[in-house]
Amino acid sequence: MRASLLAVLAGSLSLGACATVTRGTTEQITFDSTPSAEMRTSTGLTCPTTPCTLDVSRKSEFIATFSKPGYESQDVMVQTRLAGAGAAGFAGNVLIGGVIGMGVDAATGSTLEHYPNPVTASLAPLVLTRKNKKPVAQRGPVKEQAAPTS
Repeated sequence: MRASLLAVLAGSLSLGACATVTRGTTEQITFDSTPSAEMRTSTGLTCPTTPCTLDVSRKSEFIATFSKPGYESQDVMVQTRLAGAGAAGFAGNVLIGGVIGMGVDAATGSTLEHYPNPVTASLAPLVLTRKNKKPVAQRGPVKEQAAPTS
């Protein structure tokens, strides 16, 4: 009985993925801008106004676009990299999760983290130009009138 319980426990552990269990497959990313603006990502996530925090899949890379009327839009590339804690969890698979755990961690992206996090942007005001301004007529040199003769 005790041997079968240990076998079930060992089998369960070998199917687990350390980083997936300890870190999860999503990460919270904070978006902020000066001034406060709307934010949307190339993957379809949106915030009506910053600051905001969203849960994002650990394996997705995207572009965050900040926009506000009267300001130039700004794009920020958000990428992924191997996290220190993710690497430790992945390495833990050698001891507990085995090859299956490594495969699960790699497939879910649980060993990754996003950078930059938080994602920040500083929006510059648009330079206003008068497009409908009528050109001013150039005046030629002023002719001096001759003194009146009597």
